[in-house]
Amino acid sequence: METESEPYVRLATLRQLHQVVAELNTARSLADTLQTVADGAITGLGFELAAVNLVRPDGDLVVAAVAGSAGAEALMAGRVGSRAAWDRRLSMGERWGDLIFIPHTEGWVLDDDDVPQWHTAGPAPRFPDEWHSMDRLFAPMYTAANGGGELLGVISVDRPRNGRRPGAWGQEALQMYAFQSAIAISNARLRANMQRALVRLEREQQALRASEESFRQAFEYAPSGMAVAEMGGDQHGRLLRTNDALCRLLGRPASGMRRYSFSDLVHPEDIGTLLRTSAEGGRAELRLARRDGTYVWVSLRNSVVADTADGPRFLLTHVEDIEERKRHELQLAHRASHDSLTGLPNSAELRARLGARLCSRPPGSMADAYASLSGPGSDPHGFRTDGKEPFEGIDGFEGNAPAPFDHHVHLVAPADGPADDGSKGLAVLFCDLDGFKSINDRFGHNTGDAVLIEVARRLTSGVRDGDTVARLGGDEFVVLADGLGTADAQDLAVRLRNAIIPPIRVEGRAVRVGASFGIGWASCGMTAEEVLESADQRMYVEKRSRSKTNRRAAG
Repeated sequence: METESEPYVRLATLRQLHQVVAELNTARSLADTLQTVADGAITGLGFELAAVNLVRPDGDLVVAAVAGSAGAEALMAGRVGSRAAWDRRLSMGERWGDLIFIPHTEGWVLDDDDVPQWHTAGPAPRFPDEWHSMDRLFAPMYTAANGGGELLGVISVDRPRNGRRPGAWGQEALQMYAFQSAIAISNARLRANMQRALVRLEREQQALRASEESFRQAFEYAPSGMAVAEMGGDQHGRLLRTNDALCRLLGRPASGMRRYSFSDLVHPEDIGTLLRTSAEGGRAELRLARRDGTYVWVSLRNSVVADTADGPRFLLTHVEDIEERKRHELQLAHRASHDSLTGLPNSAELRARLGARLCSRPPGSMADAYASLSGPGSDPHGFRTDGKEPFEGIDGFEGNAPAPFDHHVHLVAPADGPADDGSKGLAVLFCDLDGFKSINDRFGHNTGDAVLIEVARRLTSGVRDGDTVARLGGDEFVVLADGLGTADAQDLAVRLRNAIIPPIRVEGRAVRVGASFGIGWASCGMTAEEVLESADQRMYVEKRSRSKTNRRAAG
């Protein structure tokens, strides 16, 4: 089963990966992009050495960038390996998805070929997944996803900082990084070609006419979407010309596209992002509408071009399809915030959701503030007579800003007592399974995992849409249910306990677990940890109370 720290490690890795992928798109030139790719493998993926081998026009691969070791850079940078030697490497070893791993037990046959390398001999591994100094790991970069298209280059990495071969998480991260690196390198080449064309356009009329065909082909046959729009005047932003790639991406004919501007096509939630994007060098990630009414995530990059030296200026927009990356990001974010076994929100996500409902101002502070307005220094109608501003000097307010009107719905716990006073609040039900450890010890972890999955399903089925069921860790679960009174929360705990009690069939045998529930209440002025601790303590009180009742019944 997954340890409690893994989601945090995954979230940290995800943040680092997002950062280095973002940096790929900020490099100004192809050389900067290649070096950024090598550096990103060090800073974002946890390797100590990395090299980018780029396919040349003649098919051979040149070491275009090295990161992590000045000695390795001096030894390898600029050296060329033949395509035949690289094809041999990419057909050997073990395939980890799109990755190629050649263990040291097989890689010795490559020691004498012409591919630049830095590997040195080392001692035998001490445990099965320990990284050996002669191990080789390659991430090919292709012009299309999932290993399609032509080979663009190969990222080679070495020396994981943790000393182990990458697991499933590390392999997936490296594959995703290689895919994004291929896009960044292709875009850098495209931008370099476009920039060279734009320089020629600005020089003289003869150079302008000579470059028009080059620009047209680069525009029309670019793999990513391209558009030219008016700049300035009443028709600012109106699309004048779009290429086939953009028309296919949005499912719209070129003639129909000329009726729109990007502001007409952008998702309503992203209009602010589009408006904040500057014209020159502006970049934004947003959603554009397809003809069928769906939306696709794209990255927009703007450049300003002139028709002639003194002619009108136009906006050239590069539109890149990032739907696949966004989908990967959402998947990775979900994995970082959800329990891998049950699919429920994990401990970190539970605390985030609970913390979002809490504030540091305790209940009653608003009422106390308004009550103070009718005290000394105010007239019978609550207006200040001492020359001060209405809320000046009142705790919980800064200056004259009425802090209670902050659009935050303050949580107040129902009155603590046997009687239900009718007030509602956010109930926090802390659930601990009874008898789970004995099942785990007797039948093994596979049975225990199956029990946890079924308990998670039963808990989820027993709550309302909008309620949260989370796995805190081990055999502990937490339910957040808003808008409940004391009696409602007690009834919910009984229903959930009764849903858990029926036998659970696993591999032909029936096993039973019980459940103890503690009911706490979220209230502003408390932290998420304090709320969970309160519910946990009440759960243990309830567990001890039931144990005593069972012993008396047995006696």
